[in-house]
Amino acid sequence: MKYLSVLAASLLLGACGPASEPESDASRAAPEVAVDPYSFNENYRGYLKTLSSDEFLGRAPASEGEDKTVAFVESKFREWGLQPYNTDENNYRQQVPLVKMLPTQVTDMQLDNDDVSSLAYRTEMMAWTPRVQEEVEITDSELVFAGFGIVAPEYGWNDYEGLDVAGKTVVVLVNDPGYYTKDPELFKGNAMTYYGRWTYKFEEAARQGAEGIIVIHDTGPAGYGWGVIAGGSPLRFDLARDNKNLDRVAIEGWMTKESADKLFARLNSSYEEMQVAALSSNFVPVSLETALSIKVNTKFEYLDSPNLIGYIEGKTNTEEHVIYMAHWDHLGVNPIDPDDGIFNGAQDNATGTAGVMALAEFFASQPQPERTIVFALVAAEERGLLGSGWYANNPMLPLSHAVAGINMDVLNVYGPMKDMVVVGHGNSELEEYLAKYVERQNRYVAPEPNPEVGSFYRSDHFNLAKRGVPMLYAKGGIDHVEFGKEYGEEKRAEYLREAYHKPADEYNPDWDLRGVQSDLWLYYWIGNELANSEDWPNWYEGNEFRAIRDATATARQD
Repeated sequence: MKYLSVLAASLLLGACGPASEPESDASRAAPEVAVDPYSFNENYRGYLKTLSSDEFLGRAPASEGEDKTVAFVESKFREWGLQPYNTDENNYRQQVPLVKMLPTQVTDMQLDNDDVSSLAYRTEMMAWTPRVQEEVEITDSELVFAGFGIVAPEYGWNDYEGLDVAGKTVVVLVNDPGYYTKDPELFKGNAMTYYGRWTYKFEEAARQGAEGIIVIHDTGPAGYGWGVIAGGSPLRFDLARDNKNLDRVAIEGWMTKESADKLFARLNSSYEEMQVAALSSNFVPVSLETALSIKVNTKFEYLDSPNLIGYIEGKTNTEEHVIYMAHWDHLGVNPIDPDDGIFNGAQDNATGTAGVMALAEFFASQPQPERTIVFALVAAEERGLLGSGWYANNPMLPLSHAVAGINMDVLNVYGPMKDMVVVGHGNSELEEYLAKYVERQNRYVAPEPNPEVGSFYRSDHFNLAKRGVPMLYAKGGIDHVEFGKEYGEEKRAEYLREAYHKPADEYNPDWDLRGVQSDLWLYYWIGNELANSEDWPNWYEGNEFRAIRDATATARQD
């Protein structure tokens, strides 16, 4: 195998640091082999091709495709000498208990309202229960408009202040106040924070003791149309918890903004007017003067799917660790029409899985790091970030001792790019490490083009971020070295239009993988520096995860 050393690669890719800059132990130990600077690991293409082949049947959880994926990854981890997560059984599997939830009946939302007696399922509202119960029903639950449904101390914002929601269903706006005002001093302006995600709003409603929660859909602030919410299968997956999710609200759901308009009309108001009211510093939650009744019947099936975890133990600080993460799963075979094809998931996310494997193989050939390096290929991301959620709740090592993490999801297959796009730009000090090494490659760091849709909160790293671990989610962008931005934009748009979550997401032997190879060098350099230093990167001041990270500092001093 040909590997380009850290030092040689930095020179060939345009390193511009001073000649007196000290080399790390890892740099001095690495062989200086002058090969193509766009070749981090020549086996990457083979891993990508294998994982996305028809033989792997789209890598769905609890399927034959899963079995093949597990066997392939474990054989490589074992070949490279990675330590296994499951020492008792000498394998790399952390089983993730899942529950499949299929609603068999969802009634329309009945309202005790003379003007609006009901809202129709799918066309005017969408609802389900997160609770693992065959029948869940709420009756005459008062509807209360609670603004954005946000409690954010660091921003001085509390929509629930003075509100008792026991037995009530809250109706809230999607996204956060910054999106609506574009004021960079309010939350993060146009860039969505975690408080803008509907998942947060569901969690907060449960913490407040509400019986139900309905988010008002609006395509702009949501980032997608009503069809994304109501047009697909109602089948849902969740982690199988001992408490059957009884700590969650009984009913979660959405309503169209037209439906919200009908409810607000009862108050001689409108969706637009209530939106303005919710932005006021003296906003007070208001009853919608109607009550909701709805019933959901659900069938359940329990299954397991494994996270695949190998690691290289640190030489001196075994609990302190750097995490590389990607999800191995995809959507499997079309269950309605198997002849329609296999959802191969080549870009999403065989590219990221192959990336973690390529990094693991490379690190295994290098001197032992001072800190532990964890390679986590997580399950059931396509079902709701469930594998990473389980890992975050059951980590191999204490997350208080996680130095940082790098997530890889849908990597660049279109050739070398000048830009390295950071999803969630402006979040953490990890961006400073990235910027240093991006400069070596004569490239530049760029923010994501649509921060208002909250992509940072839609991939696996987010479950670790919620627990305070600084996570970097960055990848090659659209500014092609040879063909420019128009070419890159066209390729990304083509993928989203024709292949994303479709059978057309297949491996293409003509893909130009020079770009992803150079990105792998960046991931390696950052992880290698952190694994051989005493650094503890943090979230920037004002970030919603900063307080959690700060609170873990004491544990690291023990």
